[in-house]
Amino acid sequence: MNGRHLSTDDIRIRVEALGPWFHNLDLNGVRTAPTHFLGDYPAVKWRRFAGAVATDLAGRTVLDIGCNAGFYSIEMKRRGAARVLGIDCDDDYLDQARFAADIKGLEIEFRNLSVYDIGVLGEKFDIVLFLGVLYHLRHPLLALDLIHEHVARDLLMFQSMQRGSDATDPIEDDYEFWEMEHFNRPGYPKLHFVERRYAGDPTNWWIPNRACAEAMLRSAGFEITANPEEEVFVCRRVETPAAAAVYPARSRA
Repeated sequence: MNGRHLSTDDIRIRVEALGPWFHNLDLNGVRTAPTHFLGDYPAVKWRRFAGAVATDLAGRTVLDIGCNAGFYSIEMKRRGAARVLGIDCDDDYLDQARFAADIKGLEIEFRNLSVYDIGVLGEKFDIVLFLGVLYHLRHPLLALDLIHEHVARDLLMFQSMQRGSDATDPIEDDYEFWEMEHFNRPGYPKLHFVERRYAGDPTNWWIPNRACAEAMLRSAGFEITANPEEEVFVCRRVETPAAAAVYPARSRA
């Protein structure tokens, strides 16, 4: 399909057929989610940390994990990335992403792939986007370990919903068995488990406080270099701590 030649009415009909949309994209004047409960999302979020990404990504490769309808994949390609791969495990979102990229005339690859299976890609990317995904996972730290092990060459852009305190207390290297007070401090890392639903969404499983988001990144081998927005962390891949995880799956031959 060459979507660049579709009329506004044709685009609107296709947008409705592909709905509902979570990303509110502007497809030649047609908005895909104009009544989004978060407003012009994710553009309203992106504007708060867009400056943390280089404006010229020529020659760079990008992996967008949990790409949804492709908003961030499109932004990376607009900045000149040589290759952008968006992955998601929802075929409806992937159909939306392919249509949006086609309308904008951008060459972006989209694949149905879980974060837990990224080892099959067999390559590392200059920039990995992991935005708005962590809290939808039943095994969030495993996901970060797999990203570090298999696909992150240098830069990780991370964002997660946070709940609880935004304080971050200093953490000791070790605590005695009978020391318990620190567990009750607001600034101690906490990961809140959602047994049923949160915000009507059964895929919201684990929601960190700020201290926990930072601690999980460090534990998985990502050094936080910037925090351009309260939920967004720019990270560099470094060596994992001595007590590294033992479970990341090997790449498939």
